[in-house]
Amino acid sequence: MSQRPAPSLLLLFLLMIPGVSSADWSVSYSPSHICALKDSSVIMNCTYTYPTGYEIRRVFWTKGDVKEDGEFLDLSKDPEYSQRLQYLGDKQKNCTIRLSHVTLKDSHMYYFRFITDKDDGKWIGHSGVTLTVTGDFDLQVESPERVTEGDSVRLTCKSSCTLTDRATFIWYRNSQPLTAGIIGNQLDLGRVSREDTSRYSCGVYGHSYISPAVYLNVRYPPENPVISISPSGEIKEGDSVTLICSSDSNPPAGIYWYKGGTYLKFGKTYIISKISSDDSGEYKCRSTYEHGAKYSAVTLNVMYPPRNVSVLINGSGEIVSGDSVTLICSSDSNPPALNFSWFKENESSAVGSGQSFSALQSGRFYCQAHNQHGSQRSDAVTVTVHHGLGWHVWLGITVACLGFFIIIIIILFIMRKRRDAKTEDLTVKQDSLYSNITGRDVHVSESADRDDAQYATVTSSKPRRDRNAPDRRDTEEIQYATVQHHKNNQTKRSEENESQYGNIRIHQPESAVRRSNVETVDDASVIYSRVK
Repeated sequence: MSQRPAPSLLLLFLLMIPGVSSADWSVSYSPSHICALKDSSVIMNCTYTYPTGYEIRRVFWTKGDVKEDGEFLDLSKDPEYSQRLQYLGDKQKNCTIRLSHVTLKDSHMYYFRFITDKDDGKWIGHSGVTLTVTGDFDLQVESPERVTEGDSVRLTCKSSCTLTDRATFIWYRNSQPLTAGIIGNQLDLGRVSREDTSRYSCGVYGHSYISPAVYLNVRYPPENPVISISPSGEIKEGDSVTLICSSDSNPPAGIYWYKGGTYLKFGKTYIISKISSDDSGEYKCRSTYEHGAKYSAVTLNVMYPPRNVSVLINGSGEIVSGDSVTLICSSDSNPPALNFSWFKENESSAVGSGQSFSALQSGRFYCQAHNQHGSQRSDAVTVTVHHGLGWHVWLGITVACLGFFIIIIIILFIMRKRRDAKTEDLTVKQDSLYSNITGRDVHVSESADRDDAQYATVTSSKPRRDRNAPDRRDTEEIQYATVQHHKNNQTKRSEENESQYGNIRIHQPESAVRRSNVETVDDASVIYSRVK
């Protein structure tokens, strides 16, 4: 195989051909540079033009080598190319060829040559096509640097060579070949989702060369986080409990734990060793992303047996015989205690059940509260029974005494009214019976605190009773004969009450009844010392 001439010499040679004009004759290649992998197939696209009036007689491709007669060497006649070269064009304007199973020695400049029916009608495309064949195919996948769920994404397989055969590429996802979405050296994924997050690579059909894998990292925000409890089911005091917050996002969201408004820790899990009732409550998991945060909550309900069992006495612990006192049992438990037993101290058998108990006898009593997780007893309380009258007896006595007192008040009130009426009647009658009064001076002395009229001697004379007159007590009248007053030298004379009486002679009717030894009269203003 002879060496090809330099391009400048070839161009000079073509221009020396008579009748050839560059304006009417042309050959174009697309692309003008081709890089092919060893043993692959290469397509060299080519078009040509020539002046009107010429007829194409022969077309062929050459490497620029010239035979002894000055004509270029036809590759289809060369044993190294004859079985691998296929002309895909025609004798009008298409001059495309396919070269299969290329080798490293196929790296050359290739030209298209056509000859017409006229002696001056010969032309060769002097720009040519440069073919580079390599055994180390530098393939790599290009992908966007930042991809978010919903973006349109297209991956490109690039190499150090420009391959023209669009069907030579194959794509791999996680080392598994893809059969859809391939367009040449590009893979169109469309609008991606989180499921498109994978490792992608590319290769060439028929060859074991595969590019390094590129990780397509599709970002997506977290949905509402989910909290799981381990172990699941009922939580008892003393258990070890693990809370797990699951928040699917890319990149992974930051997980923060809270109880109420109190921050607990950072991380996906929160562990409570030997949980107690104080750990009951609402726990929140906050999933934090670059564009916001989302929350999820769970409530822990810790079960525990009764504790702080106590007895409440409804009223006083001291009662009388025949009465009862109510005892109430209270406890702290989860779930609430529903079963209660009552015991008397130093006795093994229960004396009652229920949350309340009526004690009828003296003693020390305690209760025992139960739920499905255990039981606990209270301290004992003392009930004292006094033997005596019951409260209902005392109530009856009190009511009876009150009634008796009211009756006495009523009787005294009636007697008072009657006495006042009699006194008023006596005074009226006395005023009407005084007719002849003579006597001595009567001196009335007055003490510092009260007015008193004192009389020394009262002498009465009674006329004879008419024997025929009826003895009527209702019309009794008192007649006074003589009233003698003895004056005390130590008393003072009252300015307001001065009365002097001499000899008072009163004639009594026969119907009157004589009275003697009268010492006092209801009228408080007059005091008589002696009546004769």
